[in-house]
Amino acid sequence: MKIVVCVKQVPDTTEVKIDPVTNTLIRQGVPSIVNPFDKNAMEAALQLKDKHGGKVTVISMGPPQAKDALKECLAMGADTAILISDRAFGGADTLATSYTLAAAVQKIGNYDIIFCGKQAIDGDTAQVGPEMAEHLGISQITYAAKIDADGDTVRVEREQEEGYEIIDVKLPVVISVVKSMNEPRLPSIKGTMKANRTEILVWTAADLDVNEQKLGLKGSPTQVRRIFTPPQRTHGVVIHKETAREAVAELIKRLSDAKIV
Repeated sequence: MKIVVCVKQVPDTTEVKIDPVTNTLIRQGVPSIVNPFDKNAMEAALQLKDKHGGKVTVISMGPPQAKDALKECLAMGADTAILISDRAFGGADTLATSYTLAAAVQKIGNYDIIFCGKQAIDGDTAQVGPEMAEHLGISQITYAAKIDADGDTVRVEREQEEGYEIIDVKLPVVISVVKSMNEPRLPSIKGTMKANRTEILVWTAADLDVNEQKLGLKGSPTQVRRIFTPPQRTHGVVIHKETAREAVAELIKRLSDAKIV
């Protein structure tokens, strides 16, 4: 089984900084982590490899510092890692990002499953995985909480608010996973040593069969007009009354005066 896992290095959510000119994230010099949902995707791929054999390739689109995220995935057990990095990719929205990642997957070729995390914690769009499937012309399943493989078919339990939807799908397929699917393994000492010795391939726009007009800001129909930090929440009001009935009456009065109810 040949598996590709897409991961993203995201800024630590307590340290997000925005370029006021381009309205894009400033990544240089900002503490970064592997997107947590992508670690669940990585673990799902490794579990299938442990059970059925095969090869796991991890890819990421980002600046040179994203190699750190790929090294962590190698230490977890991935076989090979590829960084897709070029100034031409800068400022990409989800459409341009998915287009670039799909081109990288096509260059890898002969894949069975493409795993993604449910969403990235910096954008929270949950769009890249489904858009990749559209670019590649293959099936997709989102919000996967459990997966079993049998030959050229996988059965996925898809998490929903009301319960689970069970779907059988032929390979190849793009699957985005939720946090409840598994508990990602920690990198081992042996795995870390191997990761430090493993060469991470770097592919630029010239290495991919792409239309440069669909890359980066040029290929991004989504335009951020304004971005700002929301005001901090103020402390709530404590209502002191002799009885619960009086407290409820006072609460209803205040809500009514504020035209909330």
